[in-house]
Amino acid sequence: MAGNSFGTLFRFTTFGESHGPAIGCIVDGVPSRLALDEAFIQGFLDKRKPGQNKYVTQRREPDRVQIKSGTFEGRTTGTPVMLFIENEDQRSKDYGDIKDKFRPGHADYTYQAKYGIRDYRGGGRSSARETASRVAAGAVARRVLETVPGGPVTIRAAMVQMGPHKIDRSRWDWAEVDRNPFFCPDADTAAAWADYLDVVRKAGSSVGAVIEVVASGVPAGWGEPLYDKLDSDLACAMMSINAVKGVEIGAGFDAACLTGEENADQMRAGPDGKPVFLSNNAGGILGGISTGQDIIVRFAVKPTSSILTPRQTVDLEGQETEVLTRGRHDPCVGIRAVPVGEAMMAVVLADHFLRARALGQ
Repeated sequence: MAGNSFGTLFRFTTFGESHGPAIGCIVDGVPSRLALDEAFIQGFLDKRKPGQNKYVTQRREPDRVQIKSGTFEGRTTGTPVMLFIENEDQRSKDYGDIKDKFRPGHADYTYQAKYGIRDYRGGGRSSARETASRVAAGAVARRVLETVPGGPVTIRAAMVQMGPHKIDRSRWDWAEVDRNPFFCPDADTAAAWADYLDVVRKAGSSVGAVIEVVASGVPAGWGEPLYDKLDSDLACAMMSINAVKGVEIGAGFDAACLTGEENADQMRAGPDGKPVFLSNNAGGILGGISTGQDIIVRFAVKPTSSILTPRQTVDLEGQETEVLTRGRHDPCVGIRAVPVGEAMMAVVLADHFLRARALGQ
């Protein structure tokens, strides 16, 4: 299987399956002498781990990370960093009744078509369980970004839409994100989402979500102008997250509704000789290169495909049948995608920072 690695100078490779003995990643290109220990990485993994409240899957995984290589006395050595997370709460029997059936909306059929074999236990390699490895790699990337001259680079994400229900942006409060189980920046909307998702959850159904990721403190000049554009790498990173079906930068699809006069981010002279932008429809990136403004990315997460309502499908023999997916699943998988989006933003920015530094920029 190809395609398990991401990045150029800062590069990570993930391994493991949902119901295998462990998952993890190997992070290469990490500069030496960075402070790095398990406690720092664990803080980010704890934001993503399952079983923390009734709105996420009740699989009980502590997601305890172990650093197996690449550090000495609490600092990176410049060699590959291996991060290892044991799976401790597998219930493979939950999938025994559907092992010969293709679940609609899942990767069951496509994996079978491509490889002629698949791990039906929770989706195996295609499971969102893999994203814990990304969050671990993202923690290492944040350490790299701490060394950016003139920093710090800060990365934050929030859920801005659940199902058809959007936040009120006039009430945006970053501090509120850590006060509710939805990573929602709007307290009133978070309360409404709780009632809404309770109904969805009790019905055995699911809903989608939109996540917004914002990076501040990125200097102008990161990114390449053509095929390695900063925004194209970010789009690739976010699209690679499980269940993501759409990505937009800045104004995104709404830009199609604007005139040229409205869309252009006008500039005035700043006190330090650098331009001051009067708007940020470009999302902090022009021509594939960062402008120095906040980088803003949003991605859409589809509803969890594992639901309790029977769905029509076919089995391994090509026979028509129905499938009902039991077990422990997220009624809104977008909730736990918030820290994953932050991690993927971090690894892209760390990669482009190291590329810029290599060129003396």
